[in-house]
Amino acid sequence: MSLTSHLQELRRRHQALAEKVEAAQRAPGADDLAIAELKKQKLRLKEEITRLAAE
Repeated sequence: MSLTSHLQELRRRHQALAEKVEAAQRAPGADDLAIAELKKQKLRLKEEITRLAAE
């Protein structure tokens, strides 16, 4: 897998997580711990994207 396609996949996964976080936050009775975990996953992806893009 090339770096470009890997970055595209990471960005796609980051966007999907962003949508999941938004949906979870709008849901009644949202599980705060689950939302926090999704946000952590999203942050880890963003950090990896930033690191790879800087190479």
